[in-house]
Amino acid sequence: MARKPKPWGTIIATIAVLALAAGVFTYAAVQINEKNKWVVSEDNRDPSDNIPGVQKVEYKGSQHVKAEQRVAYDQSPPFGGPHDGVWADCTGIVYPTAVRNENMVHSLEHGTVWIAYDPGRIQGGALDKLKSKVEGQQYMMLSPYPGLDRPVSLQSWGHQLKVDSADDARIDDFIRSLRGNQYQTPEPGGRCDAADPTVFDVTKPPPFVSEKPGPDAVKMDGTGAITETNEGQMQTSGAPLPTSAPAAPPAATSQPAPSQ
Repeated sequence: MARKPKPWGTIIATIAVLALAAGVFTYAAVQINEKNKWVVSEDNRDPSDNIPGVQKVEYKGSQHVKAEQRVAYDQSPPFGGPHDGVWADCTGIVYPTAVRNENMVHSLEHGTVWIAYDPGRIQGGALDKLKSKVEGQQYMMLSPYPGLDRPVSLQSWGHQLKVDSADDARIDDFIRSLRGNQYQTPEPGGRCDAADPTVFDVTKPPPFVSEKPGPDAVKMDGTGAITETNEGQMQTSGAPLPTSAPAAPPAATSQPAPSQ
């Protein structure tokens, strides 16, 4: 008797369906893993570890300087260390001019991502793209930064990423990894609005100072800064503050509100 031919058509169709299903499930798994790697959680405290080019430095928080003091920052732009007792408004503000480093760094302490750009290289559509990532977004701020060594630099507390284009996909990855990240900032949920417009005026913020800090500048180890003790009192670290410095702003406006 003649053997019944094998149903090759059915077999091939079945294999094709199984291969397609495997491909779909694999793709779905990859997409889920891709999404989850940017979700901040107890098991994933710093998603920026997945971003090539991010520089990380550990800095101590709660070290304040007075309005006319300078800090000898170890990075440019700075992304941690002693800072002014008054934070820069970080409620999705696009600053048209460069702002004093010491105020901007305080905002980073609250969980803000600060995008700085070289105004000579980032203009027109590229600048509009950066603005669209910041405008109206809490814990975001954008400003020009004279003398920047790369076209764009992103800062969060203890983290920095420099890129050559506003189209770089790592910009969005940096923002979603670190904006408001409770595990990477000393004061997560701190206030972002200008608490007292007479102290920090969004329309006329303290200007960026291009000159290098002098020998009396506060050091990165906090020497000369004002730190907050466990009792909520303020004390000077290391060398005394210059007697010519102005009095510190009132506590109600110069100190961050308790974390939410």
